[in-house]
Amino acid sequence: MGNINFVKEDKEIIAANGANLRQKALENQIDIYTFKGKLTNCGGYGQCGTCIVEIVEGMENASPKTDVENRKLKKKPESYRLACQTLVNGPMIVRTKPHQK
Repeated sequence: MGNINFVKEDKEIIAANGANLRQKALENQIDIYTFKGKLTNCGGYGQCGTCIVEIVEGMENASPKTDVENRKLKKKPESYRLACQTLVNGPMIVRTKPHQK
């Protein structure tokens, strides 16, 4: 079990080990998509790259990056992940929509 602390939303949720970060965010009304992402997201299959989040702390508790993430995020900071491809295995602090400052 791990707590996921969403920084911008000031919200903390509990996730079982192996939980999908995107699913847990959506189940708890955490908005991970920009306006464009709301219109064009692929539904969690890793094809669109619109569910980018930043793992501020706890990267060691995230699943390893997938091949899809390595392709979609190759020019982004190492701390950026696709929420749909990230499994939670312990506590972490997450920033949603990090590319929008």
